[in-house]
Amino acid sequence: MGMAVARVSRHAGEAVRRGHPWIFRSAVGQVSSREEQGLIVRIVAEHDGQREAVLGAGVFDPISPIAIRVWSVGADARLDAGVFRERLVRAIALRGELFADGATDAYRVLNGEGDRTPGIVVDRYADVAVLRIDGDATRAVSPLLLTSLEPILRDAGVTTLLERIPSRDAGGRDTTVAVRFGPERSRVVVREHGVPFVVDVARGQKTGAFLDQRENRRRVGELVAARARAGLGTRTLNLFSYTGGFSQRAALAGATVTSVDVAAKAHATAQESFRLAGLDPAEHTFVTADAFAWLAEAKRKGQTWDVVISDPPSFAPSERAKPKAISAYRALHRSCADVLAPGGRLVAASCSSHVSLEDFLSTLDDAALGRSDLRVLESFGPPPDHPTVAPFFEGRYLKLAMLA
Repeated sequence: MGMAVARVSRHAGEAVRRGHPWIFRSAVGQVSSREEQGLIVRIVAEHDGQREAVLGAGVFDPISPIAIRVWSVGADARLDAGVFRERLVRAIALRGELFADGATDAYRVLNGEGDRTPGIVVDRYADVAVLRIDGDATRAVSPLLLTSLEPILRDAGVTTLLERIPSRDAGGRDTTVAVRFGPERSRVVVREHGVPFVVDVARGQKTGAFLDQRENRRRVGELVAARARAGLGTRTLNLFSYTGGFSQRAALAGATVTSVDVAAKAHATAQESFRLAGLDPAEHTFVTADAFAWLAEAKRKGQTWDVVISDPPSFAPSERAKPKAISAYRALHRSCADVLAPGGRLVAASCSSHVSLEDFLSTLDDAALGRSDLRVLESFGPPPDHPTVAPFFEGRYLKLAMLA
């Protein structure tokens, strides 16, 4: 693959200099070759109105709205297997520091744009790692870049590497699983701050679990435990509960938990994790239902909970969907407030990158909730194993607010 040249707008050039890893289609002018998907390009832009400056190197995609994923910045920038190896080694070293106590063995090893390997993500579940490559262009250059992936992961204790490959026919919603090395695996038992749970690495959401909510699950456990010590109510409602991570931590802290999700199979995995942690699922309630409809019925019956957790799927897959998403969050949060007992805690999350923290908090104001007794105590973003670069707000997609 040759080093073609891609000319971009001056505005895009300024963003690249600041470290933003994406150049959108509208900012790309001439590309010296459009012959192959996944072309490695040298990025140039007008510098001072009179000459062009070399900004860096990246991967050009002639189809995606993200036309170039920027890997390296500077006149001498390169993009090859050595660059990827350096980034991967550095990422693994950081995780070794973050998880040195050994209490957690499920975390993100490589966070794509945040670890300056745009489009390439690796998650670890005990001795199993799962690779995800975003975009056909990145996939096209991956054989060139990923030559060191297996030996480095093996040295780190990974015995199986799986790749989750989105299905084009299903719009990326379904995936197939390919074994990159090691024995085929589908279900793995992992630990999160010492708490065991089950992960379906073959069919689970994302790469198997929502690792980005790990620290927030811990915080929910601490919240419930603090309420129990203070003699306050701990009945907990977990909406969009999926495989029950929030539910499990609340139950371990002493709560009686009601988990609501449309997927019965997810409840089965949650109950398996409960048993692994020494909890009896029969002492808790698992409801297979649409959360909006179920909340309306709970309000009609006058039911309330002391802690209400809402962690829905993304309501805004695009900027165009943002107004509708804001309305959906407002409706959902109003329904949550309707079943929150006096003196209770509301824990609300969003994974929509197109909805900023300020946008999200606007769906939790007095008018949205229909009550004026709640205030925001804390808000959180992605955990440290999901790092971002400063100008890349899209990487800070996760938001969680605790209200009391």
